[in-house]
Amino acid sequence: MNLEEQIQSLPTSPGVYLMKDQAGKVLYIGKAKNLRSRVRTYFGKAGDARLSLRFLMPKVRQVETILTDTEKEALILENTLIKKHKPRHNIDLKDDKTYFSLKFSLQEKFPKLTLVRRVKKDGARYFGPYASSMAVKETLRILRDLFPLRSCSDANFRNRSRPCLNYQIKKCLGPCCGLVSPEKYADLVQEVILFLEGKNSQLIHLLRERMMAASEDLNFEEAARVRDQIAAIEQTLEKQKAVSQTPNDQDVFAFHRRGNAWEFQVLFFRRGILVGNKSFHFSRLNLPEVEALSAFLRQYYAEEPSIPHEVLLPLPVEDEALLAEWLSDRRGGKVEVHAPQRGEKKSLVEMARKNAENAFQKRVGETETLELILQELKEKLRLRTLPRRVECFDISNLFGTLAVGSMVSFLDGRPDPSRYRHFKVHAPSFPDDYAMMYEVLKRRYSKLEPGGEKPDLLVVDGGKGQLNVALAVLAELGLPDISAIGLAKDKGPSRRKASEQTADKIYLPNVKDPVLLGPSASLRYLQRIRDEAHRFAIRYHKLLRGKRGLQTLLDDIPGIGAIKKKALLTEFGSLQKVQEASSERLSQVRSLTRRDAQTVFEFFHPPEECGIRNGECGIKKKGALDVQNP
Repeated sequence: MNLEEQIQSLPTSPGVYLMKDQAGKVLYIGKAKNLRSRVRTYFGKAGDARLSLRFLMPKVRQVETILTDTEKEALILENTLIKKHKPRHNIDLKDDKTYFSLKFSLQEKFPKLTLVRRVKKDGARYFGPYASSMAVKETLRILRDLFPLRSCSDANFRNRSRPCLNYQIKKCLGPCCGLVSPEKYADLVQEVILFLEGKNSQLIHLLRERMMAASEDLNFEEAARVRDQIAAIEQTLEKQKAVSQTPNDQDVFAFHRRGNAWEFQVLFFRRGILVGNKSFHFSRLNLPEVEALSAFLRQYYAEEPSIPHEVLLPLPVEDEALLAEWLSDRRGGKVEVHAPQRGEKKSLVEMARKNAENAFQKRVGETETLELILQELKEKLRLRTLPRRVECFDISNLFGTLAVGSMVSFLDGRPDPSRYRHFKVHAPSFPDDYAMMYEVLKRRYSKLEPGGEKPDLLVVDGGKGQLNVALAVLAELGLPDISAIGLAKDKGPSRRKASEQTADKIYLPNVKDPVLLGPSASLRYLQRIRDEAHRFAIRYHKLLRGKRGLQTLLDDIPGIGAIKKKALLTEFGSLQKVQEASSERLSQVRSLTRRDAQTVFEFFHPPEECGIRNGECGIKKKGALDVQNP
């Protein structure tokens, strides 16, 4: 059956269509209320707007369909299939990890607020999104200043027997030690929710009622505390200036395009306040504006769990009502989706458009600069291709101990953290930088699969010796097509003028003298990559040192694991106080049985080292008197 016959035989019901090439690869996925009518538009007359996809049509050899009962079901299925097949000509939002939300664990007896990246259906309340960690951390700081919620970890909360410093400075009510009833803590939770929901007048009214009630009960200390809390909240609210007069939550979308390059922008308004924004860039998107916007919205909200009351668009889309119905179902309440034509809401869309244009121009400028840098590196370093993907390696150790290696990866001038790697080095314990570098490089590139993505440039932190190690590994593994250089830090005077650039030396294969790029953007780019590898190695090294430093004598006690060790140190504050505690005192520690307490006591007070008097033990120390039985 040829393509025309396939199209004629398509059903007229709702569903999803998958356009495939000769090899069966999915090229494009779409949804439709009427499958036959929709697909035919792609092959229609020259005046049809969908012919902006005409570059795709010659490649299509097969159209498969999946029927659904409703168009809304087709929309949901379309999102799922796009995530599964990742067609090149569909919008696929790959970056959904940069959103932050505040999680309020209402399913717990004494809830707390935490910063999270992902929203789950776990009984908690989520507030957000916040586009930057700085914004959400500032909000969390304000909340903890205004409301004395607990902030400790659940493990610490369960094992604590005395209140922490936050209780002493009145930043916590001490629920871990039973210093506040669940009912009183629930009142505090209600206050926090009202604040986060923007119901500030209701919150102030509630607090004033509690202040008056405390005063009538002659509880003047509590009344004064609530009075100060009201003043602090009012002062905080004065600093938050509303941009939108609408008290509801809004997401405002706009875009800027040049040819097939697009920049989508979304502004987050919560309770009329602009709390953040987010940009999405697509370099090869050949769709009509209406279809591109609709596809973007479907993919965006397929991943975004925080649905606002209102979604503002720069232009109407054909499935506005369907989007509104779908979002309302996901939110559990009514969601309006529309393109305002005038007034304040139109101004908000224009604000988003200006942000999109500004982000687009900035990205274009960065791209043009990057191309010049990559071209200069290709010429000066005698590379075969532009170094779009660069991998850089560094070694960190402490006199040969706890040696670690790091690898960072940059793609088109930007860090690619998903490809970062760190390595525990198992080379000889004596300091041998070459052996360590050899091991790390061998472990990294021996795992390359046939046809797997290789870096365009391999950078080692070091001079000719480290470079020769890298070349030896690449030759041994049959990877001569990977270019490699060594980047050695300048060994000149340690004190330089602030205006001077360090003249780091670059070592090339089969070239005796190093290359000096001098002060330039290309050198700064290489230095940035090298410094990132160094930072990543140092961070991992500090992590291992920290784990090693946490080891104490408690690790040598039979039957005392990590949880019981932590309970002991939390209870007593130091190893010395654990040693000085009696068996009876040790048995009062949560998580420890009486047998555990006796085991800990006998570990520090072996029977052969002490004499017993009235059940007490005197420890024999050098220069100290022995305690003997009378």
